[in-house]
Formats: sequence, C-alpha cells, structure tokens
Amino acid sequence: MTLNQLRKLNRQIKIKGITNLSFKKYGKIVTGYDFTEMIKLIEEKTPVPEEGILSVPSSELLEKTTVFKELENKYFGEISIQAGYCNGTNSKLNYLGFHRTNKIVIAVTDMVIFTGRTQDIIDNQYDLKRIEAYFIPEGVAVEIYSTTLHSIPCKMEVNGFRCAIISVKGTEGLINIDELEDNMLSSKNTWILAHEEYSDFNNKMQIGLIGENLEIHI
Repeated sequence: MTLNQLRKLNRQIKIKGITNLSFKKYGKIVTGYDFTEMIKLIEEKTPVPEEGILSVPSSELLEKTTVFKELENKYFGEISIQAGYCNGTNSKLNYLGFHRTNKIVIAVTDMVIFTGRTQDIIDNQYDLKRIEAYFIPEGVAVEIYSTTLHSIPCKMEVNGFRCAIISVKGTEGLINIDELEDNMLSSKNTWILAHEEYSDFNNKMQIGLIGENLEIHI
C-alpha cells in the first residue's frame, strides 16, 4: 500500500512521510548503516502474534549482527545498547511512551507511528489534538528522540507489522512498580500515557491521553 492509498483510507488523520520537515522535531532518518542482515533475521526468525503485539527488548540473535556492533561503537559512542524487535497486528494508537534516551526503529514492514512531544504533557495528561502520524517505509531506520512521545507501530498490511528496536541496554526491563511514586513509569527507562479505551494495561499505567483513540484503516 502506498502512502497516497493510505491517506485515502484515513482521511480523518493527516499522515505525513518522514521526509516531511515536521518530523525533524521528533527524530531523523538513519543512514550509512546496512540493516539487511538484521531485517532478514526478523523476517525469518520472529513471529507475528495473531492478536496484539509481541515485544522483545533484547534478542541475542539480533545482537550478534555486524550492524549491531557498528551502532554500539559509532552511533551510540560505545555505551551498552540492546537490539530487540516489536511485531504485531496493532492498528490503534492506544498509548504513547517515551524514554530518557534516544532509540532507533528499523521498519521491516511498512508502518505508521503516532508522535508527540513530551513538553506538551501537562499534569500527566496529553491532548491528542496535538498528535501527528508518520508513515515509515520498509527498510528505513529512524532515530526517535528522547523528547518524543511515540506509539507502538500500526500495521499497513493484513499480516501485521515487524520492526527492530535499538535502545540503551536495560530499556523496557522489568521494574518494581509497587515502589514507584510516578505511575507513568511502566518499565526501565520507559514512561507511558494510555488511553482509557486501551484494555490491555497494567493497573499502575497512567490513563492520560485525552481525545479520540485514533485507528489506522487498511
């Protein structure tokens, strides 16, 4: 499906390409690295669940690739990172998350993400009137800034979506939620604002998205 076809099916949402200048406040396209090996492994070795999403923050399989070491040494300046994947059949916004560190998302399939700015969170709430949607074509990698609220990808084909995630080591790891005062913090280095319609959430997750729970139609 092309971006123009997607726009015709989703006239209620203004979907932009990541080459649009407006994306610069959320992230940038990553060039100069060959993600072919990592993409092939995700295509051949990782499943797409029949419902929902499957998120694996750290995969030994992906962390053995050549590009992983290149990213760790050069792009991330020799800090410890991890490579995982997120596959699923999601088509709704549902929730927005952010991290205190940047991450890289590699689209193995075409997909759409919703983005916003952490600066626009007021009293642990975010107005979805500010949200923007971007199409990321398969094979393209984008760096997502730490100041960017971002959704789980939305599928653009019936079989779902697949993507690789490169982040600082430990991100999205288990954390003792009971001892936290900030219930936006859902896992290590991961803060979440959920929509009230989203049923698959931890009781401690902050319900803070105000407005319509947007959905991408294909």
